[in-house]
Amino acid sequence: MGSAVLIEAIHAIRDFSVAKEKEAVPVRTSDAFGNLVFNDEVQQARLPKPVYHALRRTMTHGEPLDPSAADAVAKAMKEWAVEHGATHYTHWFQPLTGITAEKHDSFLQLTNEGKAVAEFSGKELIKGEPDASSFPSGGMRSTFEARGYTAWDPTSPPWLLYSGGAVTLVIPTAFVSWTGEALDKKTPLLRSMEALSKQAIRVLRLFGSTAERVVTTCGSEQEYFLIDGYFYLSRPDLINAGRTLFGARPPKGQELEDQYFGAIPERVMAFMSEVESELYKVGVPVKTRHNEVAPSQYEIAPIFENANVSTDHQMMTMETMRRTAPKYGLACLLHEKPFAGVNGSGKHVNWSISDDEGHNLLSPGANPHDNMQFLVFCTAVVRAVNKWQGLLRASIASAGNDHRLGANEAPPAIISVFLGDMLTDIFEQIEKGLAKSTKHGGELDTGVMVLPKLPRDAGDRNRTSPFAFTGNKFEFRAVSANQSIAMPNIALNVAVTESLDFMATELEKATKAGKSIEKAVAELLPKVIKENKRIIFNGNNYSMEWEKEAARRGLLNLRNTVDALPQLVAKDVIAAFEKYKILNEREVRARYDVMLEQYIKTVNVEGQLMVLMANRYILPAAFAYQKQVAESVAAVKSAGGRSIEGKKVLDRITKLTDTLKQRSDKLARALEHESNGSAEKHAKHFRDGVITAMAALRETGDDLELMIPHETWPLATYREMLFIK
Repeated sequence: MGSAVLIEAIHAIRDFSVAKEKEAVPVRTSDAFGNLVFNDEVQQARLPKPVYHALRRTMTHGEPLDPSAADAVAKAMKEWAVEHGATHYTHWFQPLTGITAEKHDSFLQLTNEGKAVAEFSGKELIKGEPDASSFPSGGMRSTFEARGYTAWDPTSPPWLLYSGGAVTLVIPTAFVSWTGEALDKKTPLLRSMEALSKQAIRVLRLFGSTAERVVTTCGSEQEYFLIDGYFYLSRPDLINAGRTLFGARPPKGQELEDQYFGAIPERVMAFMSEVESELYKVGVPVKTRHNEVAPSQYEIAPIFENANVSTDHQMMTMETMRRTAPKYGLACLLHEKPFAGVNGSGKHVNWSISDDEGHNLLSPGANPHDNMQFLVFCTAVVRAVNKWQGLLRASIASAGNDHRLGANEAPPAIISVFLGDMLTDIFEQIEKGLAKSTKHGGELDTGVMVLPKLPRDAGDRNRTSPFAFTGNKFEFRAVSANQSIAMPNIALNVAVTESLDFMATELEKATKAGKSIEKAVAELLPKVIKENKRIIFNGNNYSMEWEKEAARRGLLNLRNTVDALPQLVAKDVIAAFEKYKILNEREVRARYDVMLEQYIKTVNVEGQLMVLMANRYILPAAFAYQKQVAESVAAVKSAGGRSIEGKKVLDRITKLTDTLKQRSDKLARALEHESNGSAEKHAKHFRDGVITAMAALRETGDDLELMIPHETWPLATYREMLFIK
């Protein structure tokens, strides 16, 4: 079977290479970008001016939209969509499953005369009613309570989805229960952005700013793997779990580092080009593509956007990649660790804050030591990460990320902040009393006359840090490839909101007491920096020394999901969510329950798959090879010879086969554990019992792979999947 799959994959690659299609007429990105989006340009052209301005006020200032204006928007949106061939619309939302959901409704309406017409009202635009009973709710809704509402999010523009010969108007929405509780990821994200804006404006007012609104912005770098579709379909573990549960390391992995930023294979380039083209049409501003470190690993990255829109666009990006890959005979793997022994995949979330006047509040300027406003905001972020490190760690906890965090390509489970030489020096000056200077990098002379002298940054970057300052933003590098970026953004927003609230309160007290803002800042920052500097680390986060140092500093080291998730329901975390009206206690605890349940179910699925694969794939192959070797040894013996090495091989294959069956049975017994009403104890059993049994079974299976002939081995191997492109 292994040989047959390999031959099919090779034929697919060959056929792709020889079947050259006619070159497409190049389309300028500027012409294609957003042409399937009901964006500002389309709104201006199609809406009456009063309606257009009312919609803009709703989008920028959160003002409610009048029902008559909503009807006008819906009519224009419907007409625009129908002109493009749309027959249906859908309220597209993000339930707690971690993926997106949609229910399609036709524009079709019947008149009294029985004629069909296309209609779409403001009421239909603003509110939908999908069945809420089967989505995870963490106990907020009973199975028999089905009513849920989708609410139009006017800040994220609708777009047209072309799929399967159909055209659908896709309307981004929030999703709430009949009782008004948030059943999705968008609702708390929007609430958290509003909360942060209020506290940030308080700080800005102290510096004389006239800004009325602040938004968090982000751009997330998406790492992923592409493998041939035949290999994918030959692996039950990839199909059902997204990662390989068995697989021996190949002789060549990533140690030569020849994949990183290398030439992009032709079939992969074709895939990337179509993905980018489709994303441009729906307004996703993707900018970067390149080979990543591991073989068959790649990255796509967008330009910064409003964090809410960016979150929607990130989900659209993953969906487009998954949908496009099969067209090129490929499978797109978004799991955090699809292949053991090589780099896993992250989603580095670059996060910043901007006001409605176009100022990036985390931009240091030419002389950061004199930029008081920047220093206040930057210090607030550092304080937020230190105080709320547990919340941030919980926000990126999952069974998949447990395999990645702490590996050689990913930051450890310890949350820390990298500031770089320049900012660290300024913070140290402030702590001592007064910042008088800023380090500058000067020029970098390459030593080659024909090459220009390059401006050198004041400090190097640190790819090992989970939360690094990178010029005018922070990069949250611990986020996993497969997850929505909503929860990490919500956690960051909550943490920074509380920190800005603290900073604003302290500065307001000082200025009301008659101190100048300069004096108030000069007194506050040294104290805050001293209290929170333990979170700052510019060294190698991969080193064992850092783990020991972090423990001395009192930083949390929550190595797995079961350890991390309780941080989400800590009393101070729940209090912060409630204080800023982002989630109530019931909604927070529901998310904890859902995330814990997802962990248990994920590990359970993987464990069941391993038992199945061991018994139905590997064990028969092992028996077949065992028989083959035994017959060979017997034949030599009957001919009067001695097969010493053959006997050794037979003993080894017999021992491994027996061990495989024993360990498979042990894993099966471990999976029979009952929760008995305690999800926490159940999760701990899966962490300590099931995962340990899985690791032991994998070890034996991988040893067998290295012994059994290729034509007998039933699964595509790493050396095939990672290197045949």
